[in-house]
Amino acid sequence: MEKQRITHPDRAEDFSTGAYSDGLVCGDLLFVSGQTPIDFKTKTYQLGTIEEETRQTLDNIKAILEAAGCTLDNVMKSTVHLADSNDFGRFNEVYASYFSGVRPARTTVQSGLQNGIKVEIDVIAKLPRS
Repeated sequence: MEKQRITHPDRAEDFSTGAYSDGLVCGDLLFVSGQTPIDFKTKTYQLGTIEEETRQTLDNIKAILEAAGCTLDNVMKSTVHLADSNDFGRFNEVYASYFSGVRPARTTVQSGLQNGIKVEIDVIAKLPRS
C-alpha cells in the first residue's frame, strides 16, 4: 500500500524533531505519531500544568488530523504516556473535553518522558468516507 505523509501545518520545513512523520495515511487509516506540548511556530516546548500540556498536545493532534481531512471524531484509538500517573485525573478531565459521543479506545501508561514533558499522545484515526 502507498503511504502519504501528513505534516503539522505549523511545522517549518527546517524543524525536525526526529526520524518520523507527524502523521501517515495508509489505506483508510491515519496514524499520528506521539505528540507533545510543542509549539511548532516557536519550536519550543510549552511546559506547564498537566492541563496546559494536555491541551497543547491535543491541539497538535487536532491540527494533524485536520491536515488529513479528519476530526477528533475519527479517532479510534489513542495511547497516552504520562510522566506521573498521579496526574491522571486532571489529564483525563481535559482529554474528555476534546471527545464527544463514543470516545476512542485508549491505553494510558506512566512513562519516562524527556525534557520535562508531562504528556505524550499518539492516535489512530479512520479517514472519513468520500
